[in-house]
This record gives sequence, structure tokens and C-alpha cells, in this order.
Amino acid sequence: MHALVVIDVQNDFCPGGALAVTGGDEIVAPINAMMAEFDAVILTQDWHPAGHSSFASQHPGKVPLEMTEMPYGPQVLWPDHCVQGSMGAAFHPQLATDRAELIIRKGFRAGIDSYSAFFENDHETPTGLEGYLRTRGIERLTLVGLATDFCVNFSALDAARLGFEVTVHEAACRGIDLDGSLAAARKGMQEAGVTLA
Repeated sequence: MHALVVIDVQNDFCPGGALAVTGGDEIVAPINAMMAEFDAVILTQDWHPAGHSSFASQHPGKVPLEMTEMPYGPQVLWPDHCVQGSMGAAFHPQLATDRAELIIRKGFRAGIDSYSAFFENDHETPTGLEGYLRTRGIERLTLVGLATDFCVNFSALDAARLGFEVTVHEAACRGIDLDGSLAAARKGMQEAGVTLA
């Protein structure tokens, strides 16, 4: 069984959003077109409570995209984004959400960020996605979405580490590229055995 995992195609990550990824809306139509080719479609949704600890606004004197240390390690401080129930947290209006069999929400714990579809940023607290995939008999994953060098990258690395066969369809992803993060992510994924298509 082969699943398409669509990472965070939400208004705040598209042009005009609070944490817009350049060209983020360009991938919606290609993702919709791919959905019919897969046995299952899973969507992830960044879902932060207001005042989340990863928001720069919660750290006096810090600005968005600065780094800080959290109990679980280094953390990029982001603009407030994907706040639960907000328009920014909603899926892009053209994304074909009806095809999704599962929506995994992440980042809803106030004290820890969550890039990966599988684990919080402590790399230990699971989202439950692995169990869902195993009980469904899904062994192959194709990842698409936003952003290549953060949530797609972390999800792909975790999926490979958990033993899934992983492909990242780069044409249906867009990256942020923060200080060379895109090149580093591509290299890391390839070294982990992820296929970049």
C-alpha cells in the first residue's frame, strides 16, 4: 500500500499568509492531480494554540527567524501562524481535502514545536501517524507540501528512520531556504535513503 502524505498546505504557508512560502500555492493543483494515484491520502495540519512557545512574539527581544534554545534543543522562532481555528490554519481553499482519509494535527502542545508528521521536535512524542500507517498496511510514502526544508524534511527523515520506503516529490513541494536549509535538507534526506523525485 502506498500513501500520499500532504504536509501543511495551509493558508498561512501560502502567499499572503503569516509565514508564506514563496510559490506555496503553486503546488495545490499538482497535489490534487496526484491524489487518485494512491491507496490512501493523509493530510497534516499545523495547529498551534495562541501564544505557542515557538512564536517569536512570546520571547521578548526576539524577532521571527531568530534561533533560541528550548528544553528539547534549538528552535527557530516563527511569526505567529496556524493558530487553531483561524483562517490561516485552514487548508488552502483549492486543496481537495475530501480525498483525505486522515488529518494529523501537530504543534498543538503549547511548549513544544512539531515539524514532523510523526514526532514532536523532541523526536520522542509521537503523533500517532506511524500506528495508523502500520495498522493500514501502508509501507510506501510519497511526501509533498510545505515547506521542503522543515516539515517535509523532518517527516521524511522520521519516516525513513521508522522503516518506511519514502519518496519526496520535489515538484509538489516548496521550501523556505533559511541560511542554506534547503540544500542541507536535500543532502540529509538523500543520506537517509529518501528518494528525491
